[in-house]
Amino acid sequence: METQQEPCKLPRNRRRVILFPLPFQGHINPMLQLGSILYSEGFSITIVHTTLNSPNSCNYPHFEFCSFSDDGFSETYQPTKVADDIPALLLSLNAKCVVPFRDCLANKLMSNSQESKDSFACLITDAAWFIAHSVANDFRLPTIVLLTDSIAASLSYAAFPILREKGYLPIQDFQLEAPVIEFPPLRVKDIPLLKTQDSNNADKFLSIRDNQIMASSGIIWNSFEDLEQVELTTVHQQYYLSIPVFPIGPFHKYFPAYSSSLLSQDQSSISWLDRQAPRSVIYVSFGSITAINEIEFLEIAWGLANSRVPFLWVVRPGLARGAEWLEPLPKGFLEMVDGRGYIVKWAPQQQVLAHPAVGCFWTHSGWNSTMESICEGIPMICQPYFADQMVNSRYVSHVWRVGLHLEGKLEREEIERAIRRVMVEADGQEMRERAMYLKEKVDICLQRGGSSYQSLGRLTDHILSL
Repeated sequence: METQQEPCKLPRNRRRVILFPLPFQGHINPMLQLGSILYSEGFSITIVHTTLNSPNSCNYPHFEFCSFSDDGFSETYQPTKVADDIPALLLSLNAKCVVPFRDCLANKLMSNSQESKDSFACLITDAAWFIAHSVANDFRLPTIVLLTDSIAASLSYAAFPILREKGYLPIQDFQLEAPVIEFPPLRVKDIPLLKTQDSNNADKFLSIRDNQIMASSGIIWNSFEDLEQVELTTVHQQYYLSIPVFPIGPFHKYFPAYSSSLLSQDQSSISWLDRQAPRSVIYVSFGSITAINEIEFLEIAWGLANSRVPFLWVVRPGLARGAEWLEPLPKGFLEMVDGRGYIVKWAPQQQVLAHPAVGCFWTHSGWNSTMESICEGIPMICQPYFADQMVNSRYVSHVWRVGLHLEGKLEREEIERAIRRVMVEADGQEMRERAMYLKEKVDICLQRGGSSYQSLGRLTDHILSL
């Protein structure tokens, strides 16, 4: 393969790109990966970020970092409650950051014009920063939007006005299993609703977000054509008709990743995997913000134990609501699974999924996790909780057919059956073969002449033309 193995210091093209990540794990990672990709293409990189969840600049010595205050947002921010009302959280974050962001951007543009020969090409912003376009526009700085969802999930959000017009929204309980005719293979229950106390907040956020996307100079996706060709065609024909789009993923496969995790990674998980048989372990992780109740936590624990399959389980502090860490586990549980199960607070996920001992990934179906699993040819058990995770799970199970979707009440017997189906039975082997086929497609798309390789070339030319 002729992909970049590291963000090499190529001759600078004297153009600087400003990147503006949303301060949450699943958004910071792809933005920093994108920064490394663009750096390898010759651009100078400035990361503008909030003081909340600041990325570790030591891991990116080739970037310039510029932080600004979030006007008190971090004082009321509760990590374990992020998913409780995402629209309200994002509306508040944007409102509190608009003035500090404007001041930070103004200072950066002024200082660089005086001290550097680099000229600013554009601002690349996370789509959830809906303040970014209007602020950048005041400085005549073009904006490009990074969408951290799959293309399919992005289309689902863009289609909310149509879904409402067709009567799918607001969702009624009796409709949950009904197909969404306009968006196969989705069912009504897969529509990626944002959990909120006020539906008006969700509508407001999605409307402003879409307006920013429509006003931007381009869209970047962490996906690739062979995975979402139908969806990409729909983008061109029905939604973002006049906006250049650049599916250049998978981002993390361009070169070895620098750690941008907001949580400390327990490397002992790799040592434990080294002692396990090939494809014998199920890896379990539900992401950085999911929170579940104690009953669900116990059902997961007993499902893993009863499956008799070795497991590596990431139990993030706060995963079980009201618990610090493992307190809900019954007395004697850890001793019972000792040697066969290993529990950590956080794991180096890309390393874990690339490890030969891992045979299945039980995931919340966040897009980063889904892509990382596809890239390693690992079949999945999907347990989505909110937003785009619903769409991703349906695609994993019904379009790409590289995993199972846990759709009913979370019960230990069903968990045990799902694990054994993927890890032991013939169905699982077929899923693994299809997953390996997608892994090969990943390798091809990143090679010289591949779809992502070409899309990155077009993105580079596009930025230089702005």
